[in-house]
Amino acid sequence: MKNEFLTTSELAKQLGISRVAVFKKIKNGQLRAVLKGRTYLIRKEDADELLGDNLPKRKKENIEKIVNKAISDYGETFKLLGRE
Repeated sequence: MKNEFLTTSELAKQLGISRVAVFKKIKNGQLRAVLKGRTYLIRKEDADELLGDNLPKRKKENIEKIVNKAISDYGETFKLLGRE
């Protein structure tokens, strides 16, 4: 069972967000989880979907194009925002 599931802490670390943000995603239905005792467990398949690992190739390419365009158009602004 351990290999099939992630804890909220493990998923938060992978996503680079807080555990509270993971709990909010569970609460608002963006993420399915199973409550085992006092711990929420997230199936790795569901986590992969949230992480984008199971996106179709075409959709990944489309996202890549959008990101590249945003970087080319607003790259300097992103750098300035990153310094704050």
